[in-house]
Amino acid sequence: MTRSPIFADALDRWKEMRADFELFLENAYERAETACNGRLLNDRGRRAGVDAYSLFYGTAVRARAYASPELVEHWAKYPRMTVAEYERQWPLPERSEEAA
Repeated sequence: MTRSPIFADALDRWKEMRADFELFLENAYERAETACNGRLLNDRGRRAGVDAYSLFYGTAVRARAYASPELVEHWAKYPRMTVAEYERQWPLPERSEEAA
């Protein structure tokens, strides 16, 4: 069975967007780690053994439950973005060409 060229193009673009999102997350994490002096987890998060990086891609409820006060304050200045939010603003080629 052959794959639809339209689907193949969409899948390739989605993979590109996800790769860009991963870079975005890494940068957001590093910026937060610096701004918060490495204090990304609250006591509850540390006791639970939560991976601080997971706060950047998990659910908002979970992120708020385990985030340090410093991280919550940081997110007030630099909002945490979900993959769905990133995808909506991601520059698709057609949109970029139309804007030029």
